Amino acid sequence: MKLIFDSEHYKAVVENGILKAHSRVWIATANVKDLHVAGGRRKSLPLLYHFEKLQRKGVGIRILHGAKPSAPFLNTLSELSELHRGDGFEMQLCPRIHTKIVIVDSRFAYTGSANLTGAGLGMKSDRRRNFECGTVTEDPEEMLLLENYFDNIWMGQFCETCGRRDICPRPVI
Repeated sequence: MKLIFDSEHYKAVVENGILKAHSRVWIATANVKDLHVAGGRRKSLPLLYHFEKLQRKGVGIRILHGAKPSAPFLNTLSELSELHRGDGFEMQLCPRIHTKIVIVDSRFAYTGSANLTGAGLGMKSDRRRNFECGTVTEDPEEMLLLENYFDNIWMGQFCETCGRRDICPRPVI
């Protein structure tokens, strides 16, 4: 397990984790914004464009989020018809989500304070980004614990007895 801070999140989690996925990416985040990634013809591209490329290669992507995504994120998503109509890209809202987890291919995991936003996991400058702290791991036992935790939420294990069902837009169960 390795501690990472502030701008280290972008390289460790996005560049060396998410963008190098071969089979799956699972993300849990309280907030979802139109995070941008360096590269391409433009200075940067929204992460969703990279998700579309990963999806074409057969990578399954799940995003478990705690609030409605930002308008720019939703606008970008609507531009990428292949992504949101294709198999392998799923988003699920759970108002209780506050945890931040990124799991890639059962080989890499992050947990910490950073959301799926430019100021969290993204490439915002040191002067403008959030103060963030987290850990990355490649330990199989820790990975399994995080995968089980994520999957239990995703599959609705806590839905039936959830005390927030009254504000949940689509309970899984």
